[in-house]
Amino acid sequence: MNPYRVLVTGSRDWDNPQTIWTALADTVRPIPHDRNITIVHGDCPRGADAIANDWARKYGTTIERHPANWGTHGRGAGPCRNAHMVDLGADVCLAFIKNGSRGATGCADLAEAAGIPTTRWTA
Repeated sequence: MNPYRVLVTGSRDWDNPQTIWTALADTVRPIPHDRNITIVHGDCPRGADAIANDWARKYGTTIERHPANWGTHGRGAGPCRNAHMVDLGADVCLAFIKNGSRGATGCADLAEAAGIPTTRWTA
C-alpha cells in the first residue's frame, strides 16, 4: 500500500507550533494504522517546515525533505522546489501562511490546481 503523503507548506516565520501539531494529528488520525505516513516539506530550518519535521520525528513518520536549490535556481528556487513537491503528489496539503507568504500561498495554489485537497491556516 502506498504511503499517505501529507504535503506541508508554510511561512518561514510561522511561530505557532500547536496549530501545526494539531493539524497534523487531526489529518493522520483517521488513517489506518497499517498505512505508512510521509510528511513532505521544503526543509526550511525554521518556521512551518521545521515544526512539521519535529512532529514527524516525534511520531516516527517518514520525512521527505525537499530543500530549495538556491545555488542553481537563484530567486526561483523556492517556487521550483514547491512545484516539484506538488508534482510528486500528495493525499493532502496543509498550508500555514503568515503575513501573506507568497511562497506558501503559491505552493497551496499549485496543490489545489493539481487536485490535492488543501487546507489553509493564516496568521
